[in-house]
Amino acid sequence: MNSVGEPERIETVIIGGGQAGLSVGYHLSKIGRPFVILDASDRVGDSWRNRWNSLRLFSPARYDGLDGMPFPASSHSFPTKDEMGDYLENYARHFKLPVRNGVRVDCLSKQGDRFIITTGKKTIEAENVVVAMSDYQRSKIPQFASELEPNIVQLHSKDYRDPSQLREGDVLLVGAGNSGADIGMEVARSHRTWISGRDTGHIPFRIEGRIGKMMVPVVVGFLFHRIMTTRTPIGRKIRPAAISKGGPLIRIKPGDLAAAGIKRVPRTVGIKDGKPVLEDGQVLDVANVIWCTGYHSGFSWIDLPVFGAREPEHRRGVVESQPGLFFIGLEFLYALSSSMIRGVGRDSKHIAKAVDARLK
Repeated sequence: MNSVGEPERIETVIIGGGQAGLSVGYHLSKIGRPFVILDASDRVGDSWRNRWNSLRLFSPARYDGLDGMPFPASSHSFPTKDEMGDYLENYARHFKLPVRNGVRVDCLSKQGDRFIITTGKKTIEAENVVVAMSDYQRSKIPQFASELEPNIVQLHSKDYRDPSQLREGDVLLVGAGNSGADIGMEVARSHRTWISGRDTGHIPFRIEGRIGKMMVPVVVGFLFHRIMTTRTPIGRKIRPAAISKGGPLIRIKPGDLAAAGIKRVPRTVGIKDGKPVLEDGQVLDVANVIWCTGYHSGFSWIDLPVFGAREPEHRRGVVESQPGLFFIGLEFLYALSSSMIRGVGRDSKHIAKAVDARLK
């Protein structure tokens, strides 16, 4: 038992209890390495539960299970966000993974050859730290958002749950990626809706249709997972754009937006007299604005010199400049599938082997 004020010592600390952290924990447990998983959420799976109510995964259930435990649903079904959250909770329980919920890490630093993890009044020392968090943790909202009229309801997509949060009147969705398109299709049933932003492109088939059943294994199981990796020339070529610009529309097509009565407009560039202004000078008189504008990495709590211009400097999740530090869950960490459940298993197995090799 540690005395008051004495740091707890743990061989490996995994920060983040989502699919990436649980998967690393599974692989560490398979090779007999001690570890603990720290997660700020109240329950395992809350990172999925705390998203908009109608959200469903873009990948079918056959690709949504972590190593050792298939997703309990028809292979061609698309799970809801709550089903995914419950699956992760059951996964942690089934494999008896040592998750500590309600623990937020305030600072990660280093003293000598040991990492120092500060959580409230408690300190943990570790030989290894795995940061198992995506690089979209903090909402990105343009600075001019504060100039909107105070009676305009504005939400980031992270805080949107359903249309009951909105006022009567028109809705502007700022950002035309997957989040904007999905939310737009929902709010357009009860509000006149505008969607603002560049065309991100779209995949040329219905993921839930007959062609989708044939093409999803090719795209998700082969193209995203095997071809578009940091080991291939095409993967290295597309990686910068994939990280900075995001991907194409997956479930929704431009025709769906038009059929729902959603009007496409240019980018939102500022505010005039409390109203949003578009790139072409048009001022929209709307009652609601939903910012589907992405995220910042949210890694300001990491007090270590490991960051480049856009991301941590790593080789397939291994930070060579800080032995014992690892990242997983980042966009295109190794492959285009790395931020998907499909890619997490392979990445986490690689990280677990790297932890084991270092300690040996």
